[in-house]
Amino acid sequence: MKTSAASVLGDRALGRALLARQFLLERVSLSTAEALSRLIGLQAQNVRPPYGALAARLDGFGPAELSGAMERREAVRLVTMRSILHTHTAADALALAPFTLPVRHRELAHFRKGLVGVDLDRLTAVSRALMLEEPRTPARLRDALAPLWPEADPRALSVAARCLQHLVQVTPRGLWGRSGGVALTPLDHWLGGQVPEGGAAARDVVRRYLGAFGPASVRDAQRWSGLTGLRPVFEQLRPELLVFRSEKGTELFDLPDAPRPDPDTPAPPRLLPEFDNVLLSHADRARIVPAAHKGRTWKGNRAFPVLLVDGRVAGVWEPRDATVTVRAFAPLDRRAREATAAEASRLHAVLAPAAEDGAAFDVRFEPAPG
Repeated sequence: MKTSAASVLGDRALGRALLARQFLLERVSLSTAEALSRLIGLQAQNVRPPYGALAARLDGFGPAELSGAMERREAVRLVTMRSILHTHTAADALALAPFTLPVRHRELAHFRKGLVGVDLDRLTAVSRALMLEEPRTPARLRDALAPLWPEADPRALSVAARCLQHLVQVTPRGLWGRSGGVALTPLDHWLGGQVPEGGAAARDVVRRYLGAFGPASVRDAQRWSGLTGLRPVFEQLRPELLVFRSEKGTELFDLPDAPRPDPDTPAPPRLLPEFDNVLLSHADRARIVPAAHKGRTWKGNRAFPVLLVDGRVAGVWEPRDATVTVRAFAPLDRRAREATAAEASRLHAVLAPAAEDGAAFDVRFEPAPG
């Protein structure tokens, strides 16, 4: 086991390491494909967040880059980690979809009562044939399957078809400025490549996870992936990893050559989309979410875009037409307000079309709701 001179890492040090690996300390000049690969995809329940995530991280990014990659089938939208929709490169889609299949199987367990008497192998074959004929919306898939199993729950049939095989959301869904509804087709058919049995090797995925999100614990990696039982993988890798501890005593693993900046490295304000990687990839999120603000970036089932100040969650924000409204959880000093306004202006120039009525861009600061 390799050891580290600084065996204990505080939340601030962990946060700076995360921001550096997520390209949030300073923007980088990478292609969309390179960034998607380095970040191991971007969560994508909604269409816009992956565009906002890349705009916050990449110099010179334009929405047409990601949109074009999806049109060329170099990037795709599909369910992977945590059984949640992500945008991945084509190569990562083929590797990670089978790797995370057990997560989707676990989700299917919640629908077993509605599938009594259903031959799941036949269901998979029939639903695949239907989606090979033409991409199907979940509703159309459900309606086509229901007559074949009249005693089953129609919704459970549709969910099973989606959990038992690797499906992508076909374009125009996800395209910038002209997204359509959800329609599904098999991953191998869309990409014209075979999905490898089992997908990526767990050791390789854990290494990549640490490169993008480390230093991290076993529980962190399991929370990010949605998988269980990763402890043996970390133990296999232990001889090649650095081992730290958090201030709470949790064992943390990391790649020896990964960046771990000084905890006092400046972290400029960043305006991140809802569901951003940095908010969802650890069991212990204290490195990015102060305890006082835990739960304040959600309301019911709605997640808000998030403001980072000095490397940690400090508020939420809302873009609307030519106005960005920032709601900080505590008063910002003049320097932070000015830097936040500049960041909002930059993002608006990248992601928002020119206002037809000629309205001038504006940034407003309002108190956050309690």
